[in-house]
Amino acid sequence: MPFIIKPPKDVPVQPRVSEALVELVDFSATVYDLAGIEPGYWHFGQTLLPVLAGETDAHRDAVFCEGGRLQGETQAMEGASVATMDDPSESLYWPRLKHQISDDQPWHTKATMCRTHDFKYIRRLYEHDELYDLGNDPQETRNLINDPAYAEVLFQLKERMLTWYMATADIVPFELDRRR
Repeated sequence: MPFIIKPPKDVPVQPRVSEALVELVDFSATVYDLAGIEPGYWHFGQTLLPVLAGETDAHRDAVFCEGGRLQGETQAMEGASVATMDDPSESLYWPRLKHQISDDQPWHTKATMCRTHDFKYIRRLYEHDELYDLGNDPQETRNLINDPAYAEVLFQLKERMLTWYMATADIVPFELDRRR
């Protein structure tokens, strides 16, 4: 997905389209860097200032995301927003929302993605996993998850995902909770 950023005018930029892989957490890290803020908590964002300045496009070699909900996790359904609409089917978002308000099908369920410049792997909790060769199939029309020729690629991406989870989970706060 495109990420467009316009920093303050005194920040050096090289206007262009960059192929750098970035994550949403990089936005807050960039704002902290621009504002000289030490956030006071552990985070995994990386400032985008070197990319903006045109110094590099090698920001990350892989990006990760996760989303969706567990089946039965009603608090994470879109039901509350739909319930407040006079006619939800009139919403521009109805094609997506109608699949997120029940458990009739495993719609919008838990998934995690690891994407490199060359490949994208999506691990799904309830549906079939997906693997795409972005160099040969940039539109992601051919799922290679069961193709033996891509077994090593799949293994490597699964390892990357596991490492990412281990590195970003269970973070201990800098300071103890004052309620203790």
